[in-house]
Amino acid sequence: MQIFYLNVTRSRFVRFLVSGALNTLLTYLIYLSLLQFAPYKTSYSLAYVSGIVVSYLLNRSFVFQRHGGLRSVLLFPMVYVIQYALGIFTLWLWVDQAGLSETIGPLVVVILSVPLTYLLTRFVFVEKQSA
Repeated sequence: MQIFYLNVTRSRFVRFLVSGALNTLLTYLIYLSLLQFAPYKTSYSLAYVSGIVVSYLLNRSFVFQRHGGLRSVLLFPMVYVIQYALGIFTLWLWVDQAGLSETIGPLVVVILSVPLTYLLTRFVFVEKQSA
């Protein structure tokens, strides 16, 4: 079991998936709670902002295990601006255009955005290595 743990934690992408799953669970619960009082776009937006803070902390300390200095502090929110635009557009397509469930929509957004988000986040936290 310890060997499996060591192999899993060596992979940045696996750590990214684990931290993303944790962040997704937390922000999805926030989204569902807010949905009781606010429209889906407002609920999604507020849950999304809270997820940015959690994601930054997890990526910095668990996934990439480096701060990245001022560069990461400034660039990290841009990753999520891009992801947010893609996400809200996908959610709008899912709910308003396709007439599908607004409670399932955010999960579809996450699945579609994971690869792009990983690549952008890696760019923020990992310095280019010289050839």
